Amino acid sequence: MFRCDSNLKQVARGLRNGMTLSEQLLWSRLRGRQIQGIQFYRQNPIGVYIVDFYAPKAKLVVEVDGRQHLELDYKENDASRDAYLAGAGLSVLRFSNTQVYQELATVVTIIAKTLLDRINPAQLLISGNTYQPTHFLTDNPTSPLS
Repeated sequence: MFRCDSNLKQVARGLRNGMTLSEQLLWSRLRGRQIQGIQFYRQNPIGVYIVDFYAPKAKLVVEVDGRQHLELDYKENDASRDAYLAGAGLSVLRFSNTQVYQELATVVTIIAKTLLDRINPAQLLISGNTYQPTHFLTDNPTSPLS
């Protein structure tokens, strides 16, 4: 784990209690190791930042951005934040609130594919048992492809 300012831990707790609707929706798909058996944390402090979702095993950060991130100041802040995280060896995926609301299945599929690209298959072992990854489109009972 990364070191962080102890004040950020308190701020992160507050953010976990006040997640946006799009963050809650995505969290419902990330929590409980639902994607490739990988643990995600929400509103997690990393260095001087708090990221929306973090999968330490994959060194992956997932951000859900509101409309304000289209403004120049936010774009500049996001670019410097992404550079900081990349310098720490982390990969960042960014999705808009609209993408999460309207294309959740696609967002989850992109995250799942990115996890597979970033993780050694040997890391998908859990408690000595071989983990069978969930294939979102074919193992999802609500999917028309099932």
